[in-house]
Amino acid sequence: MIAQVQSRLAHLDWLGLLEAWSLRLLSALLILAVGLWLSRKISKAIERALTRANVDPMLGSFLRNIAYFAGVIVVVVAALTQLGVPPASLLALLGAAGLAIGLALRDSLSNFASGVMLILLRPFKARDYVQIAGQEGTIEQVRVFQTQMRTLDNRVIVLPNSQITTAPIVNFTARPTRRLDLVVGVGYDDDLDAAKQALLAAAASTPLVLPEPAADVLVSGLAESSVNLTLRAWVPTPDILTAKSELLGAIHREISGRGLSIPYPQRDLHVYHHGSPPGGASGPLRDAIDDGGP
Repeated sequence: MIAQVQSRLAHLDWLGLLEAWSLRLLSALLILAVGLWLSRKISKAIERALTRANVDPMLGSFLRNIAYFAGVIVVVVAALTQLGVPPASLLALLGAAGLAIGLALRDSLSNFASGVMLILLRPFKARDYVQIAGQEGTIEQVRVFQTQMRTLDNRVIVLPNSQITTAPIVNFTARPTRRLDLVVGVGYDDDLDAAKQALLAAAASTPLVLPEPAADVLVSGLAESSVNLTLRAWVPTPDILTAKSELLGAIHREISGRGLSIPYPQRDLHVYHHGSPPGGASGPLRDAIDDGGP
């Protein structure tokens, strides 16, 4: 048996085999290199075409990644087929490997499925300011497995897509206008109608406050030391922080200019002594109070 094997090996055309396999290996490497280059070019071309079609940049980036990964799979299969691996066996192997990888990477596949849902449902788009899973920031990019957002102080937050689809999403910039609710306290002795007119005048003097819907003022509470009024004014969403700052300054000017007060928190203290006259404190304590002393 060993002699037969040695005889067959001795009669093999090793030079021809080496030449044939060298050509196969070279062609497989060439297919792999050219295929990866084409996959990269095609994915970028798809993104540019979607950008020219005014498609959301987030969607374009996501589809570019999907196209690139699909191209890589096709190129790898073509290279292995060139090496002599039967396509049917290769597909069966890929199926088994895919099942094993799917079981091992359940969280990653969940993130991928969540990324597809975010693209299809589109609860937000690039450059929207949102609150997701306890984090606030501007959406920069939705990737295959993760979403990247940037905070106001320029920190980058990367969230797994599965956490986004399972948590409430608050989109602060989904509408072109937003309502500002500012609570202002005035003294109990102040004229409420005059205070309301002061707040409305402050809204009218602020350029960023929209005339429609018109601003209004409501009595929102009776606090310990003030009557709370709520000014409700509509402003453009991109300018909400600037509008709030300008409106607060205008409110302070109007309140002060009309002789109204924004009271400090205070409490009345009543001191009673057994045997003292009904009028209040007496003796040294009453004298100290009258003289302004402690």
